[in-house]
Amino acid sequence: MTRPVTHIWRLLKWGRTLAKHGALRGIEADPNTPRPVKRLVRLARFGTFQPKTPDYASAFRAIGPAAIKLGQTLATRPDIVGEEAANNLLSLQDDLPPVDFAEIEASIASSFAQPIDTLFSSIDPEPIGAASIAQVHRAVTTDGKDVAVKVLRPGIREKFERDLQTYHWAAAHLEAMGGEAERLRPRLTIANFERWTNRELDLRREAASASELAETMRAIDGYEVPDIDWDRTNGRVLTVEWVDGVKISKRDELIAAGHDMDELANRLVLAFLTQAISGGFFHADMHQGNLFVKADGTIVAIDFGIMGRINRQARAWLAEILYGLTTGNYQRVAEIHFEAQYVPSYHDVGEFATALRAVGEPMRGKPVSELSVGQMLDGLFAITRDFDMQTQPHLLLLQKTMVMVEGIATQLNPEINMWDTSAPYVRSWIRDELGPEAAIADRIKEDTDTLMRIPALIRRIEDQFPPKGGAPEQAPLPDVPLMWEKRRSEGRSWLGYGLAALAGAGTIFGAMSAGWIG
Repeated sequence: MTRPVTHIWRLLKWGRTLAKHGALRGIEADPNTPRPVKRLVRLARFGTFQPKTPDYASAFRAIGPAAIKLGQTLATRPDIVGEEAANNLLSLQDDLPPVDFAEIEASIASSFAQPIDTLFSSIDPEPIGAASIAQVHRAVTTDGKDVAVKVLRPGIREKFERDLQTYHWAAAHLEAMGGEAERLRPRLTIANFERWTNRELDLRREAASASELAETMRAIDGYEVPDIDWDRTNGRVLTVEWVDGVKISKRDELIAAGHDMDELANRLVLAFLTQAISGGFFHADMHQGNLFVKADGTIVAIDFGIMGRINRQARAWLAEILYGLTTGNYQRVAEIHFEAQYVPSYHDVGEFATALRAVGEPMRGKPVSELSVGQMLDGLFAITRDFDMQTQPHLLLLQKTMVMVEGIATQLNPEINMWDTSAPYVRSWIRDELGPEAAIADRIKEDTDTLMRIPALIRRIEDQFPPKGGAPEQAPLPDVPLMWEKRRSEGRSWLGYGLAALAGAGTIFGAMSAGWIG
């Protein structure tokens, strides 16, 4: 087990880096910051030369790969990091200098336990992309197929495991301070972050995610997922078919190729809605570098290390929330929040509906060039504190992806209205999945199943276990002993360790408020 002093040393180094980029400045002005933490943050930035404008993205890049990934997830948490930090973190590019090709070759050969020339007739030593977790090379297989080969950086799993241990330790001490930090549930956020990154660090799971998404989207015209070469894929290497196309970010090239920008933007939005609402399984890393447009106009997605999943009940609530916001039915949107137990029952539904109206009404019916889904999300987060809404980690990836999709769609068509584009699809889904015919069909199936399982017994059991709210049950959090409890149980003075723990927690709280931990 890592010693507390090691965690503290790492936190101090990271906190110092954040301070040098001005990324801890906002904590001192935050009224929710405990006074001891403010003092410690001032200490962390003492003697540093800070830029006039905080640069959160550069700070995360300087800290390392795990921080880059964490910063990207926090780019959609303006409730924690503030709008300025969230916007800056959206620019955080997941790129690092490439690993020497000799190391990549050795990693491929060792992972397959066979010479590399038995798998590929050629591999370009120059990577086409080098990210924090892996890098990608173009290659030709021994049977003549053009492919892209993604290889984990050597030692990256061990580096992530080390940093995640400190994230857990810091989050536990921070949450133990109570108040706003406890409401934001940093321990749960870090636990979810760990699960997401563990998926990315096993390339077999990425391959499986791509395969599953391809099945979900098979019936959708104009959207594709590259085929997986399973014979050349394992936990450290992923091989997929090569995609010939133009990056969706290159608008001028798309126009020159004769593509309809408005149609592309609409199709991208509808593809996301199909994945999230109909399938409940969506590509959660839809940034501009992961989307291409083929010559025939087909949108091709790549890089499936981050995927989101939503159960059917949460999807139904999501659809009703989106439709309620587009039509101005704030009362129904408020009721859904209470049904899902996102808002505690001691609050008033009508008051919450009024708060929603204050956020939604100024934005309805306007193009993204004036007001956006992202701005509406910012407004919704602003009222969460007033109504004691806790963080819902299962929706964080969805929110992140919505902002990404909106950004790309706006670049393609600056006049697009996300609500108008989404409303017909959402309305149709609600009618088909939640309307009278669907309700009757569900009831017939449910009653038939119940009869087959002896109705009286099953219904009594169901009475004992009423349905839960919209947030899925979370996996157990790791047991992190707090330093002051440990020292007290040993009957020794823990003042020194306590001060050190507060220093570490203070650094993390500052990073959290400035764009590091949520």
